[in-house]
Amino acid sequence: MNMATTVQSGFNEFHKKLTPTLKESEAAKNHRNSIKSALESKYGIWNFFRTGSFGNGTSIRGYSDVDYFANIPPSKMNTNSTYALREVREVLNNRFPQTGVSVRTPGVLVPFGTDASESTEVIPTTSLFDDNDNLIYKIADGSGGWMLSNPRKHIEYVNEINSKGNGKVKPLIRFIKAWKYYQNVPISSFYLEMRVAKYASSNFPIIYSWDIRNIFKSLLDTKLSSMQDPQGICGYIEPCSTEKKKEESLSKLSTAYSRAKNAKDAEDNDKIMDAFSWWHLLFNYEFPHYG
Repeated sequence: MNMATTVQSGFNEFHKKLTPTLKESEAAKNHRNSIKSALESKYGIWNFFRTGSFGNGTSIRGYSDVDYFANIPPSKMNTNSTYALREVREVLNNRFPQTGVSVRTPGVLVPFGTDASESTEVIPTTSLFDDNDNLIYKIADGSGGWMLSNPRKHIEYVNEINSKGNGKVKPLIRFIKAWKYYQNVPISSFYLEMRVAKYASSNFPIIYSWDIRNIFKSLLDTKLSSMQDPQGICGYIEPCSTEKKKEESLSKLSTAYSRAKNAKDAEDNDKIMDAFSWWHLLFNYEFPHYG
């Protein structure tokens, strides 16, 4: 990674580091057809499409896996989502017995390699139309039931805000996700993506050092509260799967805000080397070097 002499150039270089390589993107596609074929043989799936951060352009190199929605006819899907996931896991485990296929609600994870980019998460779903004839999906809610989702609508939402923000919103999302991964923070990536997009929608222009600090402060001030889906599809978006993980995340958020604030204060006082030092701490020494 190249050296940087300004905070802005540091973030520009950092974004290059975070963006998956062409090799990673190609690896993400390699097993698509064999997974789809296995599910078609069992279920006669209606549709199979990529979603998640790889589909949205906010994935993190080496950390983000690849997500697919597998749209299964309702007549062939177990009405209990817990059992439905187990059945899909059995189908994929029979096809890929050496990979260690496992349930990871709301999907089934097929880890083809050691890097996350080599892993594929299959999310079994059935589809229906809402009152406005929008196609929406039901995915496992973690307790045997189902919750509504529409990844394409959420991608449209992020794309629209990113366009209004001159292409700086997706990098901002990547920076916050990078902190999550580098510091092992158990906050949902989807929650962070929607929170950052919602924040950015009313805070143009985007200035990375300013907005990263403010996003951490906002997440702390709201105590990682549930977020109402900005697209009105899935009700509320939860930050963490358990209260224990939420407590851990809030502790790490407090540290993150302190470091981001110190970095911005140092930058405002023309202490650029000090600012880089604080960004290094925030991102677990993955931020570019000053010089």
